[in-house]
Amino acid sequence: MTGATGIDPSVPPSGPGCVECDAVGGWWFHLRRCAQCGHIGCCDSSPAQHASAHYKATGHPVVRSYEPGEAWFWSYETSEMYEAGPDLTPPTSHPADQPSPGPAGRVPKDWARTLR
Repeated sequence: MTGATGIDPSVPPSGPGCVECDAVGGWWFHLRRCAQCGHIGCCDSSPAQHASAHYKATGHPVVRSYEPGEAWFWSYETSEMYEAGPDLTPPTSHPADQPSPGPAGRVPKDWARTLR
């Protein structure tokens, strides 16, 4: 992922969960971190797909997984996955005690039926 545009390693993440889902009491399957501005959004398997909506609204092309133990990047521009990339400002994932799907207490019992 050498020379990738759309990455600012100095920007911290916006918080522990999807910004938009948290604002409305929603839930997510997995989280993605914008590598340019730090926005945390939910993945495309989540009901609201806020990470890709953020890309469409801002043009910020690269996200990194915000799941514990994952360090891969995805480019919306090229539809390419990268197993590794530059180190980003910590934290590199949501809190380890936050479940996936999450957050605790907001995930419906039939959550698996709503995945895309």
